[in-house]
Amino acid sequence: MDETARQATRLEAIGGHYDKWLLGAAVALASLGIVMVASSSIALTQSPFYYLTRHLVFIGIGLALAAVAMRVELREVEKYNHLLLLGCFALLVVVFVPGLGSTVNGARRWINLGVAKFQTVEAVKVLYIVWLSSYLVRFRDEVNATWQAMLKPVGVVGVLVVLLLLQPDFGSSMLLLGITTCMLVLGGAQLKRIILPVLLMLPALVLLVIFEPYRMRRVTSFMDPWEDQLGSGYQLSNALMAIGRGEWTGVGLGASIQKLNYLPESHTDFIFSVIAEELGFAGVCTIIALYALLVGRAFWLGMRCIEMRRHFSGYIAFGVGLWIGLQTFVSIGVNLGMLPTKGLTLPLISSGGSSVMMTCVAIGVLLRVSWEYNRAVRRQEVREDADVADAPAVDAAQPVEPATATAIAAAMRTGAARGTSRMQQRVEPTFGRIA
Repeated sequence: MDETARQATRLEAIGGHYDKWLLGAAVALASLGIVMVASSSIALTQSPFYYLTRHLVFIGIGLALAAVAMRVELREVEKYNHLLLLGCFALLVVVFVPGLGSTVNGARRWINLGVAKFQTVEAVKVLYIVWLSSYLVRFRDEVNATWQAMLKPVGVVGVLVVLLLLQPDFGSSMLLLGITTCMLVLGGAQLKRIILPVLLMLPALVLLVIFEPYRMRRVTSFMDPWEDQLGSGYQLSNALMAIGRGEWTGVGLGASIQKLNYLPESHTDFIFSVIAEELGFAGVCTIIALYALLVGRAFWLGMRCIEMRRHFSGYIAFGVGLWIGLQTFVSIGVNLGMLPTKGLTLPLISSGGSSVMMTCVAIGVLLRVSWEYNRAVRRQEVREDADVADAPAVDAAQPVEPATATAIAAAMRTGAARGTSRMQQRVEPTFGRIA
């Protein structure tokens, strides 16, 4: 075996490490979620641990799926980008199939799996982010330079939004639009080209709110929940009362009053209000800090991957970070009365089987990105060390012959090119520059 073969074998044996900050933040949020689901749902049914048991089962399934995602090579996933997109459309269409789709409170968003119901849009979020990441890798130069390449993902998300509005699911629609816009900016699309489609969509979104009475009631109750406290403003007014009761340190874990059948959806959409009531401002700041750490670390990882020309991994990290960050912002904003009610859960904390499982899968994919990035860094370090070792030794006390100097320079250039093969120059995304 020659030296090149031995070096290749040595590089293949080098693995990576999962990001401890990502893993720690995710575990902390999931653990807090288990505690708060137990506390917020204890009075909702005759069995005090009914929702807690279900939540633990879904967490277990989510951890198993995350473990699978953490072991799958991203380059293998990238090969099936078209199937991922077809999967998004199929999952949003299957809810309308008689016998499979299930209606809850007038919304047709679930499929009946027999033992439980699954909200398909949660899986669509993961698949769509991976597909869009693949698209931005394949057309990243064109996205920056042409209208056609930028409008293709806009058209795709437009079709997905139409299918979601037919269910109806306005909150997830806005979330997908937000993720798409931000990822296009991060992928290099120029802001002046993104602004026009956004401006064209705004009137249509406003009309969707105006001509749907229940959406209009949500907007009016958001503006003044006390005007109809026992009607359209019932949820928000009780949520605000729960937050106000918490003050600085909270009333104590398990001591919430609003969760005792006063605050609807206290274990799902409005679990943040129960956290604020029981743990107070200190608990709220802890939750927000953990989300900031998780999302910030995802963005940091995305930037590091882009710098190493690992664009697919980088865009996935951006996408997952945007998903968790935007959904967290909306969920907390709804509880605080800053945004109209959207029906989005608090990631990793709220009870909800589909959301919990798919968020665990997204975290698993994000950890896989961190593992492959760490592996790439370690392998590059080994290459650089090998290149330095292969360079001819020079005695500083002896004059260097011109021929020898030329040979050393050539060897260093060759080694540098071999050690940083992913760093070859090419046109890179502009991250949304205006001109």
